[in-house]
Amino acid sequence: MRLTMIGSGYVGLVTGACFSEMGNRVICVDIDRQKIEKLKKGIVPIFEPGLDKIIKKNLEKGNIEFTTDIAYGVKNSDIVFIAVGTPQSEDGSADLNHVLKAAESIGRYMDHEMIVVDKSTVPVGTADRVRSVIEKKLKERYGENIPFEFDVVSNPEFLKEGDAVADFMKPDRVVVGANSEKSMKIMKELYRPFTLNHERFIAMDIRSAELTKYAANAMLATKISFINEISRIAEALGADINMVRVGIGSDRRIGYHFIYPGVGYGGSCFPKDVRALEKMAVDADIEPAIIKATQKVNFSQRYYFLKKILNRFGDNLSSMTFAVWGLAFKPQTDDMREAPSITIINELTKLGATINAYDPEAMENAKNFWLKDNKHVNYFNNKYDTLNGAEAMILITEWKEFRSPDFYEIKKRLKNPIIFDGRNQYNKEFLKEFGFEYYQIGVRA
Repeated sequence: MRLTMIGSGYVGLVTGACFSEMGNRVICVDIDRQKIEKLKKGIVPIFEPGLDKIIKKNLEKGNIEFTTDIAYGVKNSDIVFIAVGTPQSEDGSADLNHVLKAAESIGRYMDHEMIVVDKSTVPVGTADRVRSVIEKKLKERYGENIPFEFDVVSNPEFLKEGDAVADFMKPDRVVVGANSEKSMKIMKELYRPFTLNHERFIAMDIRSAELTKYAANAMLATKISFINEISRIAEALGADINMVRVGIGSDRRIGYHFIYPGVGYGGSCFPKDVRALEKMAVDADIEPAIIKATQKVNFSQRYYFLKKILNRFGDNLSSMTFAVWGLAFKPQTDDMREAPSITIINELTKLGATINAYDPEAMENAKNFWLKDNKHVNYFNNKYDTLNGAEAMILITEWKEFRSPDFYEIKKRLKNPIIFDGRNQYNKEFLKEFGFEYYQIGVRA
């Protein structure tokens, strides 16, 4: 099939690349000329395992191309995906300016029958607004008798950063909302190569599809906040959250996914989508009590962890250096949007501390954007070099390379053998034998 992605960011690139891998002809459009020129050379601007290989291979085959010309993309495709950003507005709602501008462009250049797909995460009712914008533009061009039909469908993405290619190629489910049987059949055929082994295509109405994405992310965020709140209760009562997690996770109705205690969720999806869902609920005159509590617990969790450090060292950290392992909001990505590391590092440096930081992928983003104004952060290309003369090591992101480090080396380099573990990666009895002070989530030291 002939497809166009409007927006060549995270969602658009992964979606376009994976569709091209199955032989579709894909055009990826973006207004960022510099990004497009890099993509034409096979240089991928984001870190996502496996994505660069797929793009390079399909560039060579001619299955995927990149352009800033949206007219070219619309005129040479039968299905157009809107995959632009929906940043958070001041009131917590999703900002649809980019989505509606994309819809205007589609209406301006559409000249044949087409399906328009909302791939961006958008509030319930957005498909109706996209349809109205396109229809208005078409009527400006053709009058009341538009000479072809078009349809708007919802197809929310469920991609995990760091595992997005695998998620797309072997999806848990493909959700499509459409009011036209014809469009639903076409979308089902488009996704057929990804759902051959198991029937994972879920058809529904448009508004239900739009809400499904928000509900899924809110549910996962709630599980994270729930286990983090239980971790505080466990520590206060002298229980061990690691054992509690195993005890409840063994119940098949609960499971082990998303019940790992830590410093809270971050990233581009959970925080933004949960806030947007809260706004939708309030606008519908519904009190979203659980959704509000999820956000409150998540934000306070990073301060709960920070308090452990201050309880040990006091609130005057002048002349003290701390080693921080992990800056990205999760492993396998360079994304630092709403990462707990930002709050923790900024709060420590406000109290006079110097930070020696290491992350396998996110350091350039930290230097150039998220922590660029913090002059008390030093960056190192080796995790062990951050430890030299540091009061303690603080683990924030659970990268694989942090799971089994050389504890002899850590102890030798640290000023004090102290570890603050924000992801409960290590065995406290094992570290005790090494002579470490070990602080983790939901367990008394």
